[in-house]
Amino acid sequence: MRQFDFMGKRRLAFTTSAVMLLIALVSLAVQQLSLGLDFTGGTLVEVSYHTAPSLDTVRQTLEAAGFQDISVQTFGTADEILIRLQQAFDPNVGQQVTDLLRAGGDQVTLVRAEFVGAQVGEQLRDQSGLGMLVALGVVMLYVAFRFQYKFAVGAIVALIHDVIIVLGAFSLFQIEFDLTVLAAVLAVIGYSLNDTIIVYDRIRENIRLSRIDDMPAIFNDAINQTLSRTLATSGTTILVLLALLVLGGDMIHNFAIALLIGVGVGTFSSIYVASALLLPLKLQRTDLIPAPKENEDAEELP
Repeated sequence: MRQFDFMGKRRLAFTTSAVMLLIALVSLAVQQLSLGLDFTGGTLVEVSYHTAPSLDTVRQTLEAAGFQDISVQTFGTADEILIRLQQAFDPNVGQQVTDLLRAGGDQVTLVRAEFVGAQVGEQLRDQSGLGMLVALGVVMLYVAFRFQYKFAVGAIVALIHDVIIVLGAFSLFQIEFDLTVLAAVLAVIGYSLNDTIIVYDRIRENIRLSRIDDMPAIFNDAINQTLSRTLATSGTTILVLLALLVLGGDMIHNFAIALLIGVGVGTFSSIYVASALLLPLKLQRTDLIPAPKENEDAEELP
């Protein structure tokens, strides 16, 4: 099997990560996230068509009538349409939307019209952020307990790296960030951690079995030994996500985008962030295999 010198390219990888993080942080600071109705509050209208409509036509019809900040997507089936309006709730808005869509000659039925308050949106935002911090804290404790605290530092930095880049991509391209995307971000944390744990486990075993102290060589061996598994897992996951992106409909479109970015970045960070950071953290064999203590209680010779 061909051996790749991953650790030899770690400085280039660190530079690439730093550039991606810088772009993501600047975008988040300047543009911020394009928060969806789940977080900002507004009006949700669900309508049912007799035959599946064109989403662009629905959007253009509503925009021509003066509605702004519109999100139109399918809900379950192609003839069930979910319309999100970032505006104050009006009891008559559901009927107004239905009448506008019927004007084009389509058979449209109003299913529901609901209001999501800004206070609820703020609670969702705060609780979701707190939940993410708790998840990262639990991950750090788990890795420190199972491996060693230097592994925990590498793992948590890699997870923060992945989350910031996914959020930065959504901010940079102003893709709507809603609860489905938040769920995808949490899934990215789980995926990236699983990949990191597998590499860490092999690194730990190789350190214990190896007779050399060349950590870059040991890390390279460990990553190469798990590479086929990593590529198979990432490849099949990406194929499924591409299918969801193309065929899954608007409801999970942004969810699939977030996971595609997260899987790619998570695979990269498992090698070049979580693992490569162990070198600047000066991981040594003695961190995993304590040096034997001298027997001070040895019996004296007669």
